[in-house]
Amino acid sequence: MIVMKFGGSSVANAERIRHVAEIISAYKESKPVVVLSAMGDTTDHLLEAADEAVAGKVDIAKIEKLHWETAKELGIEVPEISDLLAELKTLLTGISMLKELTKRTRDYLVSFGERMSVRMMASYLCKLGIDATHYDAWDIGMVSDSCFMAAELLDEVWENIPRALNGYKNGETKAIPIVTGFIAKDKNGTITTLGRGGSDLSATMIGAALRVDEIQTWKDVDGILTADPRVVKNAHPVSEVTYEEAQELAMFGSQVLHPRSMIPCRKTGTPVRVKNSYNIKSPGSLIVEAHSGAKPPVTAITSVKDITLIDIQSSRMLGASGFLAHVFNQFLKWEVSIDVIATSEVSVSLTVNTSAVKKNLTGLMEDLSRVAEVHANSGKSIVTIICDAGHSSSILSSAFSALSKAGINVQMISQGASKVNISFIVESAQTDEVVRVLHEAFFC
Repeated sequence: MIVMKFGGSSVANAERIRHVAEIISAYKESKPVVVLSAMGDTTDHLLEAADEAVAGKVDIAKIEKLHWETAKELGIEVPEISDLLAELKTLLTGISMLKELTKRTRDYLVSFGERMSVRMMASYLCKLGIDATHYDAWDIGMVSDSCFMAAELLDEVWENIPRALNGYKNGETKAIPIVTGFIAKDKNGTITTLGRGGSDLSATMIGAALRVDEIQTWKDVDGILTADPRVVKNAHPVSEVTYEEAQELAMFGSQVLHPRSMIPCRKTGTPVRVKNSYNIKSPGSLIVEAHSGAKPPVTAITSVKDITLIDIQSSRMLGASGFLAHVFNQFLKWEVSIDVIATSEVSVSLTVNTSAVKKNLTGLMEDLSRVAEVHANSGKSIVTIICDAGHSSSILSSAFSALSKAGINVQMISQGASKVNISFIVESAQTDEVVRVLHEAFFC
């Protein structure tokens, strides 16, 4: 048994839905459970419609056009979508009357994308003679807390999912389940969304709860690559990475899986395979608990741009046990997340995402300046080597040698506590060059 997760671009239109249906058909003997996102830009269109509704205008033309034209091209009738569009229009009318959009209402609103997507796919598979049935996430027991826009699944989900789908797993029912990603319901029956990486989390939660053989997430590249192929033309697939390495890749810029989606499969040791929907014969990259063979010194190079480097320096730090606590409390107060950090006796250097902290950075800097000298420098990037930090001396030697020859100066270095990454802070303008230089040093 497997779980197959397809993102919005994979089901963006009729052509893509046909292609995904072919992939599902090719794996139907493996008893797939399919998890889908909303079609293409549907979520963005729903949020645009919400903004217009707050301003007093109810318009779902873009959403209607995409779904009706897709159904027509596929040669199917999906009356459930008509019902959902009518429900959506009623919701937007309510928003236009109240002239406000709460987090709770927003979650209800964006859920329409996934709910229409699974109905479209299930109907098309049935047209092809492939028995399939759609499920909204709550139909298989996806229950969350009530933290709207960033809900967390409750522990009972581990029992709910097998209870709902064991009949399919055991062969008692034949219809392939097509399940909504990203959404759930709380204990009160109110729709919630699972926040960033929510569709990935839906897929890994289902796969882990059912103890499937493999969870597959389908992308548009041949798995996890040694670097971004748009930056490094000779980047090549990595056959195997660990859960920990995959989490670090995601944290530092690689579009693999959201780090939180790794949590369920790590609990059960369920492998995750990253596959290419344009090249289904490619084996892709397997994410596992530990390497099956010799652990490579360097797995991949990744990067994150739009970073601000904050330097905090104070002689008060010398021998002052509460200094770091005070610093971190200011970041907590202003809800600013730290990416990379390095410390010495009298200073702390750390990075934050520039766009994420724009509105809070001034207040944060003012609070920090009361106890230290503080400087913020934007226009930086984090370049990360995903590696076996047990070989950090030789890795750093090779990295600095290559960067020195290229005339590139590193402004900060940090080795992650996870022992699978070493990060450098460089000027944003040099990011791609740094990635290419390091890739050449370790992979060519």
